[in-house]
Amino acid sequence: MPSNSQTKLPRKSLLTTSPNPTWAIPIRTTFRAALAILGALLFLIAVYLAQNRAQVSENYRASGDDGGGGGCNLFSGKWVFDNESYPLYKESECVFMSDQLACEKFGRKDLGYRNWRWQPEECELPRFNATALLERLRNKRMVFVGDSLNRGQWVSMVCLVGSVIPAPLQTMQSNGSMMIFKATEYNATVEFYWSPLLVESNSDDPVNHRLPDRIVRVKAIEKHAAHWGDAHILIFNTYLWWRRPRIKALFGSFEDEEQSRLKVVKMRRGYEMALRTWSDWLEVNINPNNTQLFFISMSPIHDRGEEWGKGKGENCYGETEQIRRVGYKGEGTDPKMMKIVENVLNDLKTRGLNVQMINITQLSEYRKEGHPSIYRKQWEALKEDQISNPSSYADCIHWCLPGVPDVWNQLLYAFIFQSNHTLY
Repeated sequence: MPSNSQTKLPRKSLLTTSPNPTWAIPIRTTFRAALAILGALLFLIAVYLAQNRAQVSENYRASGDDGGGGGCNLFSGKWVFDNESYPLYKESECVFMSDQLACEKFGRKDLGYRNWRWQPEECELPRFNATALLERLRNKRMVFVGDSLNRGQWVSMVCLVGSVIPAPLQTMQSNGSMMIFKATEYNATVEFYWSPLLVESNSDDPVNHRLPDRIVRVKAIEKHAAHWGDAHILIFNTYLWWRRPRIKALFGSFEDEEQSRLKVVKMRRGYEMALRTWSDWLEVNINPNNTQLFFISMSPIHDRGEEWGKGKGENCYGETEQIRRVGYKGEGTDPKMMKIVENVLNDLKTRGLNVQMINITQLSEYRKEGHPSIYRKQWEALKEDQISNPSSYADCIHWCLPGVPDVWNQLLYAFIFQSNHTLY
């Protein structure tokens, strides 16, 4: 540190050997000019740092496998009510809001679910900056790959970035399993690709996928990967579609039944085989200098009210408050399946490819009031017994928007910006 003491100047007589030195004015002028330039430079640096302080500090804190560098875990914390800064956008102003998630539009009156901010224990989660993200996505693709929960997070992302884009400068197109939101001014796309089990299956049709006999090609992913393999940011998920005791694994193709073999496997075994196929494809085909990779952990459901003190047979219907028990975990969350994901990602890392896990599970466990319940578009006509018992058709899987998935995207945002390499 520089000293505060004054430096003793040479005696004046040593500086005035000539009564009218020709160099005195130019040096004094140059010195003053240099000070002015230095002052201007310092001012510009101060302004830049002030504008980027939150992002820079949070980038550092967001690094690391545990959810935070510098001793901070972004995934461990609590929900704080904040009706001044949240929600980050208005449901009615999101141009491409989904009717499956627009709870206020479909009659929900208690809107407190929109006003909760996630507060990590030892640091701040950076506020989502849509303009900064769009600049990073200029001329690039961000693609969400997975099931309807990942689609909900994609809708949230579209609403977040769309909040700073004039309506005429944002477009949407659907092409089979792919939905593409484009910010035309930035030539940037935020896309969703329907692939609920990641690998190929008989549930890959984006509309007709509710089949009682689920069959998965656990060794085949190329057909899907052709649609997202060249993206710059990839966000994957898969979980709920595996939640059945056993699943049929097809070794071969759907077109050639005679040469194919069908085997019934336990849920977790099939899940692991599919993730290994996915990770092997990534290792061979993804350049880590060009693409950032993320995996969203399992999203909890709240369909068993007895788990938080309600009567048996009740669920999230009518819930307006969170679960307050620290560390609460419902039976619908399978830690062994999360462990499979962790093992696959750790193995990938030893092979030189980093996929960052975004652990949304525990923070979402508390939010039993954040689901659409009955406040969403019903795609099929309700039966009389359902109408008489609303909890029988309550959606306790997906999430209202604005709401919980916005925080998932804030976490994703923090990790996107923790990387310093340029995406080409």
